[in-house]
Amino acid sequence: MRNELVVVYHRQPYEELVENGQTVMREPRSPNGIIPAIKGFFSHVDKAVWVAWKKAAVGKALDFERRITVSDSYGNYDVVRLPLEAAKIHQFYHVTSKEALWPVIHTFPWLYSTENIHWADFREVNRRFAEAACAEAEQGAVVWVHDYNLWLVPGFVRKMRPDLKIAFFHHTQFPAPDAFNILPWRDEIIDSLLACDLVGFHVPRFAQNFCAVVESLREGVVRHEAPVSLPILQRACALSEPRVTVQLDVEGRSIVIDTCPIGTAPALIASTVNSPEGKARTERIRKDLNTETLIVSVSRVDYAKGGRQQLEAFERLLKRRPDLHGRVKLLLVTVAAAEGMEVYRAEQQKIEQLVGRINGHFGTLHWLPIHLSTTPLTFEEVVCAYRAADIAWITPLRDGLNLVAKEFVAAKQGEAGVLVLSEFSGAAMELEDAILVNPFSRSSLDDTLDEALAMGEVEQRLRMGRMLMQVQRYDIGYWTRHVLARFAKLSEAPTQPTAPDLKPIEASEAA
Repeated sequence: MRNELVVVYHRQPYEELVENGQTVMREPRSPNGIIPAIKGFFSHVDKAVWVAWKKAAVGKALDFERRITVSDSYGNYDVVRLPLEAAKIHQFYHVTSKEALWPVIHTFPWLYSTENIHWADFREVNRRFAEAACAEAEQGAVVWVHDYNLWLVPGFVRKMRPDLKIAFFHHTQFPAPDAFNILPWRDEIIDSLLACDLVGFHVPRFAQNFCAVVESLREGVVRHEAPVSLPILQRACALSEPRVTVQLDVEGRSIVIDTCPIGTAPALIASTVNSPEGKARTERIRKDLNTETLIVSVSRVDYAKGGRQQLEAFERLLKRRPDLHGRVKLLLVTVAAAEGMEVYRAEQQKIEQLVGRINGHFGTLHWLPIHLSTTPLTFEEVVCAYRAADIAWITPLRDGLNLVAKEFVAAKQGEAGVLVLSEFSGAAMELEDAILVNPFSRSSLDDTLDEALAMGEVEQRLRMGRMLMQVQRYDIGYWTRHVLARFAKLSEAPTQPTAPDLKPIEASEAA
């Protein structure tokens, strides 16, 4: 069966668990994030399929079906599982993606390493994803590829199936040329992305960075720009851009450059926190943590999330404000990385050591300043924690968007609360009433935390109410409708010529 929409994302759209000796599939715990956002498209398309990897043993017959039909709250849809052996997964994801690409994408070049990189394995995995996508796509279908570790898929798809429309969405930020061009594979990556019909980003800065990279590596590039429009706001901060590229003409092709941040599910969050169970859970969190002012921070273990800088700022707060001892508590949820992610192990150890030092120095028999959790909370637990909190303290050093900020706003439902948000997160370009912080600056971290603690209730409610209107208007449904409209225009457009440097693929091109 051929499909009009083929989604290509490395992860499967469900969690696999073993219960009573049987493998069962469970929906992701949270309705927010990449997977639920993409799954929302299946109810709008007649024939769609999801292509993902699944671990397979080397030299043995597959112990799973390549193609399955999933039935969940998003409807019935097919998933094609691409078998990948453990060594390929390790090289593709844990090593190349996280040790070479991730530091450059987030502009930490001193952490970039190619010491253990086998680029041929990365290329081979991308080629396999492309083959699986092409096998599922009907004539003229849209193949929608997600995120940086599949950067090479569009180039392979274009060689194999010139009739297809190819879209790509970056869930991370995209770096400026002086960072991106560190990569020795920069030309191969850009060649592949220029094979797309549409390349999407959360905010204008990342789109502009991508176009600047193309200009640095190609000649005769023409940009078509327009003023930035809603849901992006015009405000003075680190990621501000007054204009954004909407089309890029290069090498005889025109690529649509799309900018639209993913939204959250405010109605679902509201129903969860306002339910009797949600109200009881919120009250229990406040009672268990037993503090006058609760600050919440939710992220994962990653040097780009600024966890150490945040903890050091909290330590400075306790040093300069002894009046807050026993009255303030930080609920720090920083989820440990999955097995095999060696690059984050040292970061987790540093975070745990800092928490131990702060609790050991300032804590008493009756009060610990930090409550740390490195295990993920359920969706219900995390949104009720937001509802219970007085301040959400979200300070990543770099972030493509950050849905946590929007979830906090949705959970508070216009009640008093303060959002302190890094100006280097994409969400800062939407939430005008957040207190913006420069997480690279000690004084900014200190001053904004003091400002949040001192803000009066009336101002808190005004700010939270305005942000709630923004989050409700530009929710996940808005993003879905926007992208579907873009796909409809792609489908109406005539097939473009294949880029000159994308020669037809040969059977021998395996790596």
